[in-house]
Amino acid sequence: MHLLDRPVWNALCSGWSDRAEGDERAKRIDPLYGPFGAAADDSEAARHALAVLVPDDGALWLVGPDAETPPAGVTVIRTARLAQMIAPTITPAPPADFTWRVLEEADGAAMRDLALLTRPGPFHPLTHRLGRFVGVHDMDGRLIAMAGERMRMPGFAEVSGVCTHPDARGRGYAGALMRIVMQAMLDRGETPFLHAYASHDRTIALYETLGFRVRALLPMMVISRSR
Repeated sequence: MHLLDRPVWNALCSGWSDRAEGDERAKRIDPLYGPFGAAADDSEAARHALAVLVPDDGALWLVGPDAETPPAGVTVIRTARLAQMIAPTITPAPPADFTWRVLEEADGAAMRDLALLTRPGPFHPLTHRLGRFVGVHDMDGRLIAMAGERMRMPGFAEVSGVCTHPDARGRGYAGALMRIVMQAMLDRGETPFLHAYASHDRTIALYETLGFRVRALLPMMVISRSR
């Protein structure tokens, strides 16, 4: 099985191992960093252990085989199909014609505010610490666009947190920032990958212009504790 067939589990066992909670049967990332969890396999013991990791006051996001059938004793909040895309190379393009910088810890609150406004995916209080993020600020110092990293496992790193403030869309920020993030991954010897909703044709088409191609379609499921 390819590492990316079970991206959450393999991230929890490698790049996210220092932030993982659980045991050899099932793990989740510390909820301050994100909502993702995974089981080691499809055994009853592993699925039960995964259900135990669902937070009392939140949800657990499953991607891949874990999302085919919910564990017993949980409520399914949402399901979707994800297009998993990889980019072994970047499609050539002129360099960014705007000023950008690597975002720092002091930018954490602004990053979360932008993510909550634009909803590129789950962005928890410490998600910004999962990897390197780059961003663009306007003349008033307001963060108006960003892109960064989330899951990491041997040989692969995920592009994530890509978003642009509604006031700044149409200027090419998203694609240019993604190229910067992707190049850093390639320079480290990692292949960039990402997840997009399979129904979002325009988003997938944009990513294809950067060099991404669809590798697989994966199920996604959000679960909570049954009341």
